Amino acid sequence: MNAIEFDPSGNTFEALRHTERPRPDPGPGQVRVRMRAASINYRDLSIAWGTYPSQQDAPFIPLSDGAGHVEAVGEGVTGFEKGDRVVNTFSQVPPDGPPSAARQPLGAPLDGTLAEYQVFHESGLLHVPDTLSMEEAATLPCAAQTAWHTLFGAGRPVLPGQTVLMLGTGGVSIFALQFATAAGARTLITSSSDEKRERARALGADETINYERTPDWHEPILDRTDGRGVDCVVEVGGTGTLGRSFQAVAPEGKIGLIGVLTDADQNPNPQMLMQRRGHLHGIYVGSIDHPRDSFAAMNAAIEANDIRPVVDRTFALEEAQAAYQYQADQAHFGKVVISI
Repeated sequence: MNAIEFDPSGNTFEALRHTERPRPDPGPGQVRVRMRAASINYRDLSIAWGTYPSQQDAPFIPLSDGAGHVEAVGEGVTGFEKGDRVVNTFSQVPPDGPPSAARQPLGAPLDGTLAEYQVFHESGLLHVPDTLSMEEAATLPCAAQTAWHTLFGAGRPVLPGQTVLMLGTGGVSIFALQFATAAGARTLITSSSDEKRERARALGADETINYERTPDWHEPILDRTDGRGVDCVVEVGGTGTLGRSFQAVAPEGKIGLIGVLTDADQNPNPQMLMQRRGHLHGIYVGSIDHPRDSFAAMNAAIEANDIRPVVDRTFALEEAQAAYQYQADQAHFGKVVISI
């Protein structure tokens, strides 16, 4: 089968190379999927740059997010049949392990989704919502689940009429904008691009702020919330933005700490978070205890609200290096997808 491998000994995105591998066969309880699309997350860039906390030594198939058609099922599979449209969860039972084995992320350490075929245990698959294309479904496992868990799983769930702040217009932030808008929340979002701010408004953003022209963006956030702040911050920046998020959060509000996109010379001062009795939640994709249930609930909300994931651009499999570079250049709005 055709696949893309990443060679850890290579030079960043140039280490992505085409390879041929045997087509995997499904064992008991497993499903072979003909992959149709995969999407890139910041985690994948970090792995390629060598900055991700855990690194692989041997070449592996990258990317954690994908969707495709069921081609074959192993003995004992009851939830799927040939032809079903499916999307994988971010973490999976290792293909050579028992169903009770600890789950591990795809795209390192497990082989990921950037291949013609992949085998998953049936507990690591869900049916694709009827309203979505394969390219749209391939964006769900990491970014969408991260946004969903931040809003509705971590701490107190966001309620209608509350305020939510998204930082930037990448995959997680745009999903959070769509979910929060559907939930009846008031939404605010930052971007350095006025064109992306307009696109965010078209998706339902109530307020947008250019953080390059307004480095202290927490100040207009407070102004536009009558000094109260926001009930939830989708914090993808990390140490470089966290201090302002502490100042922008409302009393008893929450911050979902997701990303590490920015650098800072010093650690942010948590005094304002303490004064506001705010809640800081470390977010690692979706629910740890019930990942599949959380995914299913999100899919139901996507169908009920006719939410369409924002796919900024789709690349061919042989354009994997260009797709990585496009994401790294932060030219995207929403998600970058690779068609397989």
